[in-house]
Amino acid sequence: MFMRLQALLVKPEVTYGLDPVPTGAANALLAQNVKIMPMKGTDVKRDYDRAFFSADATVPVGLHMSIAFEVELKGGGVAGTPPAFGPLLRACKWAQVIVAVTSVTYTPHSGTQESCTIYWYLDGQLYKLIGARGTFSYKLNAQGIPVLAFEMTGLWAAPSAVAIPAVTLGTQLTQIPQVATSLNTPTFTYGGTPLILRSFTFDAGAEVKPRFLVGSESVIITDAKESVKFIIETPALGTFNPVALAAAATTAAVILVHGTGAGKICTLNMPAVQIQRPEGLDDQDGIVENSLSGVPLPVAVTGNDQASLAFT
Repeated sequence: MFMRLQALLVKPEVTYGLDPVPTGAANALLAQNVKIMPMKGTDVKRDYDRAFFSADATVPVGLHMSIAFEVELKGGGVAGTPPAFGPLLRACKWAQVIVAVTSVTYTPHSGTQESCTIYWYLDGQLYKLIGARGTFSYKLNAQGIPVLAFEMTGLWAAPSAVAIPAVTLGTQLTQIPQVATSLNTPTFTYGGTPLILRSFTFDAGAEVKPRFLVGSESVIITDAKESVKFIIETPALGTFNPVALAAAATTAAVILVHGTGAGKICTLNMPAVQIQRPEGLDDQDGIVENSLSGVPLPVAVTGNDQASLAFT
């Protein structure tokens, strides 16, 4: 078997746990660094007594699967067209709002949970994750291709011998990703102050729990705790003072815009990020840099506005 021979398909579920049968023509996803754990669960010992010393046999229970992978961070290529990974964001408990020919925006929500089915083909083998839900992180590094890293968990099914189908990737393949540079990433600000950025990570922080009871087996999201980490070139204290901000538990908006051109712009907006205690100062090329972390907090009484990811 060759590890390079892969295909990943994702399709939203209409009914939880009911396989919508994704196809290579309509549901293929351009992914990288795929890693799967095909049989997670617990081994319960058969704790019986015998007249000799020996290990106990076990029974596997609570079986489920998880898969992790990355996708290039880029829009659908046309403003108002959802990106191919949209079903995954929805299955991570982020709502999708489409404004025709203008934008597609994702925001966290606390309502009804969506789910998806994921097919992963590996050189003649098919692994299915049905009823999948999960979490994701946004990762950007200077001079690198920004990605969304997903960790999805689904109900267990035995792998089967199935040939890789023909897949249609369309603009996922032909639309060249934009590397994080001053030109392609025009905005990174905290409280309106532009900062020089080395790396940035936003973690959606969803808590994903397999729940197996008699009469009901599912994967659910029980909570979410978003967080951010970023490394910046240290400015003068009069411009940006993270120690003072952390001491005062100050909050301010963080805006990160990546991409240029209609249908290719992604804006991460967090209206109230609390800077936490600075982790330390680093020496990079003889220049002082700050490693910082923060917590995106809700603003409205109803919540669910601590972050948004918009493609325009």
